[in-house]
Amino acid sequence: MAQAPWKIRELRKHTAVVDGRRAPDLLITNATYLHGIMKKWISGNIWISGDRIVYAGSDMPKNTEGTEVVDASGKVIVPGYIEPHVHPYQLYNPLTFADYASRRGTTTFISDNSVLFLTMENWKAFAILDQLKALPFSFYWWSRFDSQTQMDREEELYSTQSVGEWMARPDVIMGGELTAWPRLLAGDDQMLYWIQNAKQAGMKIEAHLPGASERTLARLRLLGADGDHEAMTAEEVERRILQGYAVTLRYSSIRPDLPDMLKGILEKDLDIFDHLMMTTDGSTPSFHEDGVMDKCIRAALDAGVRPEDAYAMATYNIARYYDMENLHGLIATGRYANLNFLESPENPVPTDVLSKGVWMKRDGEDAYEFPEIDWSWLEPYNPPYELDENDFQFSFPFGVQMVNDVITKPYSVDVDPSDQRLPSGQDQSFLILIDREGNWRVNTLIKGFADDILGFASSYSNTGDIIMIGKNMADMKLAFDRLKEIGGGMALTENGKVIAELPLVLGGVLSDAPMEQLISQEKKLKEELKARGYKHGDAVYTLLFLQATHLPYVRITQKGIYDVMNGKVMFPALMR
Repeated sequence: MAQAPWKIRELRKHTAVVDGRRAPDLLITNATYLHGIMKKWISGNIWISGDRIVYAGSDMPKNTEGTEVVDASGKVIVPGYIEPHVHPYQLYNPLTFADYASRRGTTTFISDNSVLFLTMENWKAFAILDQLKALPFSFYWWSRFDSQTQMDREEELYSTQSVGEWMARPDVIMGGELTAWPRLLAGDDQMLYWIQNAKQAGMKIEAHLPGASERTLARLRLLGADGDHEAMTAEEVERRILQGYAVTLRYSSIRPDLPDMLKGILEKDLDIFDHLMMTTDGSTPSFHEDGVMDKCIRAALDAGVRPEDAYAMATYNIARYYDMENLHGLIATGRYANLNFLESPENPVPTDVLSKGVWMKRDGEDAYEFPEIDWSWLEPYNPPYELDENDFQFSFPFGVQMVNDVITKPYSVDVDPSDQRLPSGQDQSFLILIDREGNWRVNTLIKGFADDILGFASSYSNTGDIIMIGKNMADMKLAFDRLKEIGGGMALTENGKVIAELPLVLGGVLSDAPMEQLISQEKKLKEELKARGYKHGDAVYTLLFLQATHLPYVRITQKGIYDVMNGKVMFPALMR
């Protein structure tokens, strides 16, 4: 259960408001609000003291001296939305994402710890978590058990001590997501030990099972998996429900499956909405141009889901599943004062947002300015080396072919990679993964990324190492050099000029820009990539997943070219 933060003195103050010995800070009158348990719209009044609802019902407080009174006539109120599966590092950072999301009613986040875990010592990461905790929204966290790739120091990084320190935090409420589940099935008892410890601490275990068979679902359920968010059809949702999983439906920039899944569930007449949740699953910035969890609710309403169920999938169902309904997802006594005021149940975009008793949005306007947090523990991007001609040696007999945005397979190279430039108009390019510290590199070719990108470099990757793609080695080097100048990010170059760039000044992996600005930068970069032949849906996800060994069939990793299906390194990384 999520731990309540209130001390004895505050609890006595809350009851004093109910007794009439103190006045509430905020009184919402003539409220029509959704009660998640009853699935009904209730008429009444909501009393708030500080960040907490101290009463919700028909009564009025006896003492209103100094109380802010808000008449909610003509509006409906729903609980603050919860994002149950956030990767808050998709170019944005946790603060800028929460700032943006909260204006549209998403004020609670259950978040991936991967970037913080991989880039800094735990005590530094925890200092950042504690800063976020002090702000008027709610962050909860996962504890990862694997890196999603092949890393040189994975055993050292993912130690029982390090993972255990995360699981010991009360704001860590989930283990996973289990991208390395084949390792678990193959007998990895260390991962099973972590799962057992997490479950004993009351945490949920989230699997990552795209396309999983019924047998695989059953085996993972027996080993401790509680939920999964990888269903892509109504049939896959039903399969998970039959095996006793909690199912989170995904609506993301890489898998926008939610509308079709919901229509399929309704057509199959599956009465399972009490057991479903929704997520945007770490979508890239431009996907959020028209919303976060409000976007998911809109999709549900458009698919024909009853409003009471649509809102529950983004509020109460999540709170109940993660055992935090004592604080979240319900407009009732004792919960956080997280309220979204809507013009009608058919429009999930709030006119007013209250998060922990603080107005995020008032009468359609932003009403709170978030303070900065200290990111100085995140080491600056400054690779201590320069590239030379030895770094552009290509001799592998096969390369990496893109099947779609994220699936890659091996292919036989049919061009001469010894030249300094590959011909334009065909879809083969040089591909380099190089260690951020300059100790090793992996060189190959990539087919199907683009036809005419001459130079591109990105410090945004699964591990924070540097990816370079292009047809012209000089332009690739220029893109690498440009990243050093701007403190990391992405750079697209052509014929000796920088065409587009996206700075990621926080460690070379996160932007410090407001989401609106970041969305504009991302769209500009993607437009330029598309103009040069990038033919898939989301280039940012392509970069992230080039190293991801939880996806078939061949990946470029810190250890070299990796055969996912056979679990072995085919060509090792070269020392520089």
